[in-house]
Amino acid sequence: MFSTFFLLGAAHLILQAQAFHTHAHHVVLDLTVKNKVISPDGFSRSSVLAGGTFPGPAICGKKGDRFRINVINRLTDDTMVRSTSIHWHGILQHRTPWADGVSFVTQCPIAPNDSFLYDFTVPDQAGTYWYHSHLSTQYCDGLRGPLIIYDPHDPYKKLYDVDDESTIITLADWYHEPAKKASVNGQPLSPYSTLINGKGRWKGSPANTSLAVVSVKKGLRYRFRIIGMSCDPNFTFSIDQHQMTIIEADGQYTSPLTVDQLQIFAGQRYSVVVNANQDVGNYWIRANPDPRGVPGFDGGRNSAIFRYHGAPHCDPKTNLTAKNPLKESNLHALYQPAAPGLPYMGGADIHLLLNISVNLTHTPFPNYLINNVTFVPPTIPALLQIMSGAQTAQDLLPQRSYYELPRNRVVELTIPGTPFEFGGPHPFHLHGHSFSVVRSGDSDQYNYINPVRRDVVNTGFVDGNTTIRFVTDSAGPWFFHCHIDWHLELGLAIVFAEDISSVKATDPTPAAWGKLCPKYNSLRADQL
Repeated sequence: MFSTFFLLGAAHLILQAQAFHTHAHHVVLDLTVKNKVISPDGFSRSSVLAGGTFPGPAICGKKGDRFRINVINRLTDDTMVRSTSIHWHGILQHRTPWADGVSFVTQCPIAPNDSFLYDFTVPDQAGTYWYHSHLSTQYCDGLRGPLIIYDPHDPYKKLYDVDDESTIITLADWYHEPAKKASVNGQPLSPYSTLINGKGRWKGSPANTSLAVVSVKKGLRYRFRIIGMSCDPNFTFSIDQHQMTIIEADGQYTSPLTVDQLQIFAGQRYSVVVNANQDVGNYWIRANPDPRGVPGFDGGRNSAIFRYHGAPHCDPKTNLTAKNPLKESNLHALYQPAAPGLPYMGGADIHLLLNISVNLTHTPFPNYLINNVTFVPPTIPALLQIMSGAQTAQDLLPQRSYYELPRNRVVELTIPGTPFEFGGPHPFHLHGHSFSVVRSGDSDQYNYINPVRRDVVNTGFVDGNTTIRFVTDSAGPWFFHCHIDWHLELGLAIVFAEDISSVKATDPTPAAWGKLCPKYNSLRADQL
């Protein structure tokens, strides 16, 4: 299913012609980004891949580990972006914002035929994460993969029997044109298929196009780690005739909640425990996209196979029976569940209202705005501007896209919803932090006592008023953006300039980081 880089004591493994060493408390590897023609849904196209596979190899470690990941850029196909950077989605990067991987916010991109070492630790994080390109819309061309951090002291360990590479489930939209094509008129591309663990079918797939198979043994309990790697649509996920008990959302333990269907937005993750207690047979796994994809299950589209050992190798004949869907407001954080601040509206130190709008008359094509400002990536990354002497948000360029946040304050963000015709609901991701969702996008209730904590939140439709809280305990420029990549490309983002005066002291950047911009700025147009 996946090629895996994993911490295995002092083992020395060779995988996909790339050597890596693993030592106690260290995960060290080379991750080569290259072009390759693949046909995951029966249609062949050139793509941008990590490690030569889609999804990229699963990078795994344990809570407390240090990760040293050398990203090597071998991209040559100029129909797609050739430079790159990689974001380790959900990793807080406390004291290492330079390793957050956001082009033009925390670094310049890695030029073709160059490499860059991301070096970070996860002292107090465990759960389900992922990695992806954070340059333009490059990850829509394929650069996405799982990042799993196991917890030796998992409080739910007794609830399941299996949690390994075979229980990672990735959900991705797939396109038949290069992402660059969207820049011609600014219109998002439309996905042709949904890929589950890198396989799927579209309406024109050859009859023999294979689907992913998730194999289980009757009587065992499985922790499935579901990762929403979409560029655009959200997915409604279910396994026919099986219930799922949610125990984690976006790297945060939750109180157990049993459902039979869940909606997962771009960038979100869930761990669910599934008991393989049905008759031996084949059952449909379903990941139905919203209308920005191509919904429906005819011909096995938007599907994979949940296969019991001993079942025949054929497509299932089961029906969709889900009737107990997840409602986000029913999820509750397991540890320290109270939202920061005081338990009432206005009980935070800093309140920010972020209004989303669309300028349909903007040329050459429409763009998004937050509080009437479109985010335009600076030519000098925000972190480099800070390291070069910027002391306030007003010093940072482009102006008006930065929000200065002082240290050790409780911040409350309110984000009104957006109608579907203007791209809603938007899944917003905060870098550098997880946050408490005191009001979900599909709810009118506030919960300050035990809301779910996560790092991507659905902001809902026009009746939504999503409200989140977090504490400013990590100095750095932290991106806050819509995780629909097409919307981000059209400016739906801001940067929180947090505790700017402490960044230099707490974030010693490596020498190689300082060389990225000169190399990138020297590239020809066809090398960018």
